[in-house]
Amino acid sequence: MTWPTARHPERMLRDGFNVAFLALAAVATLGYLASDAEFLRYPGLMLLAGYLLTVSGLSALARLLLLVAALITALAWYQDALNWTTFLAAADRFAFFATFIVALGLLRIPAYRSRLVRHCGQAMLRQPPRQRYPILSAGSALFGIIINIGVLNLFATMIEKSNTLKAANNRAWVQKVRRRRMIMALLRGFSLAPLISPMGIGVAVILSSMPTLGWHELVPLAWGAALLIYLLGWSVDAVTGPQPTAATRASHQAPSLLPLVHFTLLMLAIVLLVFSLVWLLQIRLPIAALLGAPLAACAWLLWQNRGLKTHGVMPTTRILRRQLPWLLRPVGNEVVVLGVAGYIGVLTLFLIDVEASLHWLGFMLDWGVWNAVLAMLLVFGLAQVGINPILTVTLLASLLPQLAVPGLSEAAIGVALLTGWTLALMSSPLTASMLIMSRLSGVSSFLIGYVWNRLFLLLAVPMLAMWFVLADGWV
Repeated sequence: MTWPTARHPERMLRDGFNVAFLALAAVATLGYLASDAEFLRYPGLMLLAGYLLTVSGLSALARLLLLVAALITALAWYQDALNWTTFLAAADRFAFFATFIVALGLLRIPAYRSRLVRHCGQAMLRQPPRQRYPILSAGSALFGIIINIGVLNLFATMIEKSNTLKAANNRAWVQKVRRRRMIMALLRGFSLAPLISPMGIGVAVILSSMPTLGWHELVPLAWGAALLIYLLGWSVDAVTGPQPTAATRASHQAPSLLPLVHFTLLMLAIVLLVFSLVWLLQIRLPIAALLGAPLAACAWLLWQNRGLKTHGVMPTTRILRRQLPWLLRPVGNEVVVLGVAGYIGVLTLFLIDVEASLHWLGFMLDWGVWNAVLAMLLVFGLAQVGINPILTVTLLASLLPQLAVPGLSEAAIGVALLTGWTLALMSSPLTASMLIMSRLSGVSSFLIGYVWNRLFLLLAVPMLAMWFVLADGWV
């Protein structure tokens, strides 16, 4: 880690302003979303603009997306499709996703300081071979609900530290096989987040694009699809992995999973807090998640510091003040990629002649629930060429319900889009999750997505297609 020095006072000042802009923009936006107070809306957008003007270290993809957003804005203005209301709707979506990253990211501060989290990680990694995949996959899915993409950094580092040549009894092939199996368990478990997490970015996109849909309507189809993916991944791992001998099984004593039980209870408490805010404040689930995550982070830190002076209040305040720059400085690419995708998705809807599009897509009225399969394949396929699922999902979630296809429910549309997103996270070499896994493991993202994962994908796509065709009528 490189600490700023007095040699770079301008950089320190710019970074300080940058972090302050993003933090204050998130606070203002959250206040506006929760209260509908217009006087908070414009300061939030102005602070976000200040953040974008001062952010540094953006990737080529993020800079390209900003350029595309500017070009689409200019095109919309040229075609008289852009008015102040339209622009504000698109800008609000950008601010929503930026706030989402900040609010959910706050949970990473107590998580990285938690002994419980470390004990859970070690307990999962030290399981016997046959139990390691289901436990690590389920654990990464649960951790992903709270710390989002941070679970990849946390667990991938643990995998590399624990999977030594000595631990494999100096057998290099065993070390390589363990790395492959643990990486796939981690990636597939994390990728289930769009389907299972009520606090995830996937659900936030769907519910904000389809305001008449409730999360409870998604659960039967979404959790069913997630269970099928989980069981298929477990089966593929069991079939393709080497079979341990009886002597190996006898000598490998599994550590206690009690820490994972405690963590599950913690996660359920956070989810319960979010749903309590929905009921008490009468707000939509995505907004409740934005409110609940910071509250849960502060409560978790207070509990960790409960034995210190002022009942942990002062230490918690100091930790947040010190760790906030650490948390917010590296998220520029995430803010830009997710925010611009949402911005472009909203703006594009105003550029498209919806009535003409619906007329052109009229042939889909006879396809019924197969439209959900097509939507899943579009999100999955376009992600392979670098089109962010947020953009695809935003467009399709806004367009498909307007077709009013007989036999196709909004829930089926939403879950199909989330399933395509899940498959994209598991396979596309161009997603942030795959790039992180590649960087931390030293393995090509193409190898992880297309070689290690090929049998799973060949089975998963037709299996999930049949799930939508058969299950939509049942639920």
